[in-house]
Amino acid sequence: MQNFKSHFTFSKQQRNGIFLLLILIVIFQCVYFFVDFSSEDIQVNQKELSKFTKEIDSLRLVKLEENKPKIYPFNPNFITDYKGSTLGMTNEEIDRLLAFRKQDKWINSTKQFQDVTKVSDSLLKTISPHFKFPEWVTNPKPKNNASYSYSNKPKPYAQKQDLNTATAQQLQKINGIGKVFSDRIIKYRNKSNGGFIADVQLLDVYGLTPEVIEKITKEFTVKTPKDIQKINVNTATIDELVTIPNIDYDLAHHIIEQRHLREGYKTIHELTKVKDFPVNKLPIIELYLQLEKEN
Repeated sequence: MQNFKSHFTFSKQQRNGIFLLLILIVIFQCVYFFVDFSSEDIQVNQKELSKFTKEIDSLRLVKLEENKPKIYPFNPNFITDYKGSTLGMTNEEIDRLLAFRKQDKWINSTKQFQDVTKVSDSLLKTISPHFKFPEWVTNPKPKNNASYSYSNKPKPYAQKQDLNTATAQQLQKINGIGKVFSDRIIKYRNKSNGGFIADVQLLDVYGLTPEVIEKITKEFTVKTPKDIQKINVNTATIDELVTIPNIDYDLAHHIIEQRHLREGYKTIHELTKVKDFPVNKLPIIELYLQLEKEN
């Protein structure tokens, strides 16, 4: 019992400390209940805030504009299903354009594009600034009295001009032939040292499509073919074969190797079975070859 009382017996210093602690507790409680610790209202400059908000919105719009897919200049004659859908055209509008092109007709103006496809004025206004027509459409050359009128109907042989004597200006009268292509045709002709052997050599002129070649051959043909000495494919050496356009040393080696395996070629067409043979160039290559049995 005596030990228990000792827990409640304090010295003078301890009693003073307890009393001071109680006073502090009371003071803090009063401060907590009676003092307002809330902060004063923050004053916002609405004018500056509005200005800042507009700047943020402007930057956001610029960013959105930059992220939009860009439309580069294109020829509307070559719009595909996918290209048309990305431009906003309907399936019916795309089908009208494709049906028009299948007739081998060309769209040469913005108005004609709308007439054919029936697109709305709003869509036309959006996409037409990106139309890029060929130079011969946008800047047609003035016609003169000496100009040629070429129709789609092929001329008889007697009325066609000689491809080996045609000038660049005459070639440029063909729809789809400009200065670049006419220069390439004449350069190829001059490189051949005597001109073309046959019309089919136009396939070797870089960039000429079959459609453009067809238009050329309706008005021009080789009337004075280059005189050449044909090579016997069954006796030709590698050095002889490489003188033929589109045949290099590797292909010449394969041709001779295949010739030994076959014990001679029976037809020129058998060359298409040779490794790495350019099948699409066979009509040109066979101009320089003849087929005779090896003795």
